[in-house]
Amino acid sequence: MPQNAAAALASDHSHDFAWGAVPEGAGRWRFRIWAPSAHAAAVQLGDRTEPMTKGADGFFEARLSAQVGDSYGFLVDGAFIPDPAARRQTGGVHDASTLADPAGYRWTTPWAGRPWHEAVVYELHIGTFTEEGTFRAARTKLAEIAELGFTAIEIMPVASFPGQRGWGYDGVLLFAPHAAYGTPEDMQAFVEAAQAVGLMVFLDVVYNHFGSEGAYLAPDFFHSEKHTPWGRAIDFSQPAVRQFFTDNALMWLRDYRLDGLRFDAVHEIIDDTHPAFMVELGQTVRGLDLGRPIHLILEDERNVTFLRDTGLYDAEWNDDFHHSVHVLLTGENHGHLAPVAVDPMADLLLALRDGQVRQGQDRGKASPPGEASGHLPPTAFVNAIQTHDQIGNRPQGERLITLVPQEATETAYAMLMLCPFIPMIFMGDEAGETTPFYFFADYSGELAEMTREGRVAEFGSPSGGTAPPDPIAPSTFRASRLQEADAAHAAHWRALTRELLGLRAAHVVPLLAGGAQANAEVVQTGPRSVRATWAFEEKKLTLHVNLGAVPDQEPDRAGALFSLRDTGTDPYALSIEVSGL
Repeated sequence: MPQNAAAALASDHSHDFAWGAVPEGAGRWRFRIWAPSAHAAAVQLGDRTEPMTKGADGFFEARLSAQVGDSYGFLVDGAFIPDPAARRQTGGVHDASTLADPAGYRWTTPWAGRPWHEAVVYELHIGTFTEEGTFRAARTKLAEIAELGFTAIEIMPVASFPGQRGWGYDGVLLFAPHAAYGTPEDMQAFVEAAQAVGLMVFLDVVYNHFGSEGAYLAPDFFHSEKHTPWGRAIDFSQPAVRQFFTDNALMWLRDYRLDGLRFDAVHEIIDDTHPAFMVELGQTVRGLDLGRPIHLILEDERNVTFLRDTGLYDAEWNDDFHHSVHVLLTGENHGHLAPVAVDPMADLLLALRDGQVRQGQDRGKASPPGEASGHLPPTAFVNAIQTHDQIGNRPQGERLITLVPQEATETAYAMLMLCPFIPMIFMGDEAGETTPFYFFADYSGELAEMTREGRVAEFGSPSGGTAPPDPIAPSTFRASRLQEADAAHAAHWRALTRELLGLRAAHVVPLLAGGAQANAEVVQTGPRSVRATWAFEEKKLTLHVNLGAVPDQEPDRAGALFSLRDTGTDPYALSIEVSGL
């Protein structure tokens, strides 16, 4: 057993959590909640009501005898609320919380992690990944994902949210895994099973807003004047607020042995402090000793690079790559795709060369300005041709394979897997899944009706066709589960996936070690064809790709390691070559 693998069985317990109920040993627990404007608070522990003492920092605290499984909550100025930092929520988001100690899980399998440059990411939604929609059921599919060549899974948010079903981006009890998916121990066993077959596990976390129902946080937690698309902005100038999210990130990494976090829409975190919260959080995480590398991934529509430049964050989701490929293949030109539709081929060339497309050019009001990104290594970009957003935020939730010829999807898929950027797919892509992935939620009353109306208003069909399905209907959720109706079709796609990822592991990944830089030369060879070459220290990687037409001159394919159809004669084709400089 490697030395660091043995160390990975233990956790770094140096962090003192400020929020919630934390065991202190010998049956004693410390309860804390931040409510600076409240006059009084108490712990409701089963039938007991125990007073809390308010400190100068606005935290109320009590130390009490209790045990795992006890029901509890807080009385704040007489009003009962669940613990905003509950580690387990057995009932709904308005119900009492349940005492839990995630740090007490007994890990039996050593795990030393994997370096970032090896990442091939499989994004999944626990609720629709299997018929049962649970952590336990999802465990049964992990070995197959690893066998195909994926090295990481990225789980859409699992923090407790209202109702039974949803995407998870409306979480309100951020420390408690959603009860419909299973217990904290179920999630930890899922993580351990993934790592046992060599898969890193990343979790999508949402630190820019809370859901509209069930967020029992003090009014002081939010700005009085600043707003995001979801309401009052979170006030990151408050030390207790920063500590809440730092506690949350470190709990997932330490107690659930995650390999990293993906931070949702950080462009919506309104923060004028210095250092900015995201910088401070990155520094805190990098100061941990968990016996394995930790990887931090951003979603940031601003296309800025400073968080990656610091070395605190590994990579950022790169929607620019998706948009250029999608528009080139589908011809769609509505909404946020309109600037891309001006010249999608030029955008693709830039994405293959520099990673980001939007780098400060004037591309219309729909596009943020961005910054130059060519100085970053290819591994600083997570590329995809489909994600939960890009499928689910279509009115009918269609996957790319249902919009274009299969040959087109295969070629884009092969390009994604063999480029030196970090590739990510959405669950089912590896089997050519055609089932839609819709937006769905489980609200009631006015919130349900507002969600229905908002969905039609924001994502109604751009061509005036059928309106999106009812997001609240259980049938919409059920229709989003993976189906895999055609066994032969699925087998073909799995074979292609296995071959592509074998090629990537053998020939592309070794070039990327240590965040290696690449000198990129990207040339348009025809109306819809491109030759991209990335020169690394000792070798160069070359792709010839046709995305709808053959090149003007037949390419030299003599040294090709792999060809998907014939790049000289087929409109959708690809070849790869790795050679010395």
